[in-house]
Amino acid sequence: MTKLLDRLLSGLDRMTEEKARGAARRHGRRSFLARAGGAIVGGVALAPILPFDRRANAAGSAAAAEDACGYWRQCAIDGFLCQEAGGSLTSCPPGSSVSAVSWVGTCTNPEDNKDYLVSYNDCCGKPLIPSTTFCYNSKGERPGYRMGLYNDVNWCMANDAKGYHCTVSVVVGLAE
Repeated sequence: MTKLLDRLLSGLDRMTEEKARGAARRHGRRSFLARAGGAIVGGVALAPILPFDRRANAAGSAAAAEDACGYWRQCAIDGFLCQEAGGSLTSCPPGSSVSAVSWVGTCTNPEDNKDYLVSYNDCCGKPLIPSTTFCYNSKGERPGYRMGLYNDVNWCMANDAKGYHCTVSVVVGLAE
């Protein structure tokens, strides 16, 4: 009985060793590193186009944000205010560039009670300033598959400098 058990275990050891050596020949360290490197590079290439939530980085007091974000043009803004980051309501700060793509909101001006189309453009290429007011107003926002109406996207993805800095609000015209 002992000899039979020894033979079985010896055969099992040989078979296991052959399978392990065969797998090592077919799937070496270099092929594993090549596949892992490809997956990492592919993931990094996709990172700039993935949606992200700017609210996680929001700073400042709620009262200050409420005052600054309550301006009628900010009805669909999602981002840090450029007028507090070295730019203005309609222009990016020096050293940053306006995003090539944007989202659009329809905001009502309380002075004339008319609806206006407002283009929200991200300013790209500079790091965030932590003390800048963050606004998140999602009036009229649509799901992510309606890209021009969805504000939770890194709109700097179309620029060479993909780093988000702040957001401007430009009145495009009357909404009809």
